[in-house]
Amino acid sequence: MTISTSAASGRSASLAATEHAVARAWESFATGEGIIHGVRPEILASWCRCRDLYEVDPCLRSAPGAAEHNDHRFDQDVILTKLGGLAALAGREMEQDGGIVAVSDGSGRVLASYGAPDARRRAEESNLAPLSAWSERTTGTNGMGTALEVSGAVTVTGPEHWCAGFHEWACAGIAIRDVVTGTPLAAIDVSRWGEHLSERVPGWLEKAAASVESEMHWRAVADGQSVIARFAEESSKVGSPLMCLDLGGRAIIGNDAAISLLGMPGDDPMVAPSERWLPDVPELSTVVRWATRQSLVHRRWRGFARLAVTPNDSAIPVSMRPLFAENRLVGMFCEFGQQEGEAYEDPAAGGSPPPGSERIIGIRDDRLILLTPSEIRYAEADRNTVWLSTDRGRIQAAIRGLDNVDQALSPHGFCRVHRRFLVNLRRVAELERGVKGELLLITDPRAPEFVPVSRRHAPEVRRLLGL
Repeated sequence: MTISTSAASGRSASLAATEHAVARAWESFATGEGIIHGVRPEILASWCRCRDLYEVDPCLRSAPGAAEHNDHRFDQDVILTKLGGLAALAGREMEQDGGIVAVSDGSGRVLASYGAPDARRRAEESNLAPLSAWSERTTGTNGMGTALEVSGAVTVTGPEHWCAGFHEWACAGIAIRDVVTGTPLAAIDVSRWGEHLSERVPGWLEKAAASVESEMHWRAVADGQSVIARFAEESSKVGSPLMCLDLGGRAIIGNDAAISLLGMPGDDPMVAPSERWLPDVPELSTVVRWATRQSLVHRRWRGFARLAVTPNDSAIPVSMRPLFAENRLVGMFCEFGQQEGEAYEDPAAGGSPPPGSERIIGIRDDRLILLTPSEIRYAEADRNTVWLSTDRGRIQAAIRGLDNVDQALSPHGFCRVHRRFLVNLRRVAELERGVKGELLLITDPRAPEFVPVSRRHAPEVRRLLGL
């Protein structure tokens, strides 16, 4: 598999000199402009995060040093080792092409770099080297850091970098993500100074990530089988609704009482990560993440949270305890209606709205759109991409993930009505019943747009609308 970075003839000039339009857009945006032309949407979204959310200095010329911490689990270290081996092999090829290959952990800390000695020396001037921090939060738009924020391979060329000190570099990166939780575990990046990268580089990155994630997938399947075996032992001892969730909050198996309570489709165990079912229970994924952190510290940990899991949205206690297989945490036993151990406390309860929640950034074509919450009728999730239905048309949100959009908009009268929909209750004009009796919200009577309300959210929606 080749990753030759040699670019086509005529493309060997300085990157800064060949990217005039992007450079002018960067200068305007860095000084506060909101509407920019000629920049790719994914780069605009990254610039927005860097300027308005992370407040990264656009004049930065060197990456800061990485923080001294290590929260890697053993299986993550195995992944990082494999990825380092791939990078080392690729680095040998890069020695002839004048580039480097770097590997970071899931927080953007560079662990190793390989490639041409001259390129590595030049990279060290920007601190693109081990022990440095290259997340977007610390170092702005770049191959590694931006790959940790989005899915798939990312290319960042010349002045597409947020920080002026990196405008002579071209880079491409991809994150390796946990196949169960979706969280980034590592990233691999290919960089070249003063030259464009070959069009083959993103494809090589995709294949490298797929090879690592393929092994993770089969390990997750084996973990699912271990969960099912343990559940068979435990379910006979429990009379309450009992379900096993993976560490991403998705259901693997449950007893009849849990299946009935949560409306789980079918009773067959869901072994593969892609087959598992996400219960429509507010905060469940957040609580599972909390339980995971606690369980990694204390294997015998027990805890509970009060969650709205019943159709009438009344909160009931849900107790959790960790499930280990071969000394690795692989899931959570969730027993509904039981209260045992440490109580979960919502860290956002009583807090102020998050910074920047007064406006939402959208992207359409190559333009950045600044939206007030009142302009948005509803938000719809398409996997991790969120689409906003607004008075200015359908616009992609710069923020990824409906949970993140919910966090930004909930202080402004928005309500989660379905696992895929968030609605501005102030814009609800009409209600209608669907063919199966489900509640449908109409936010614009002139347009045929119907927002479905899930059975679990219907009582709260009626209450908030005064019905």
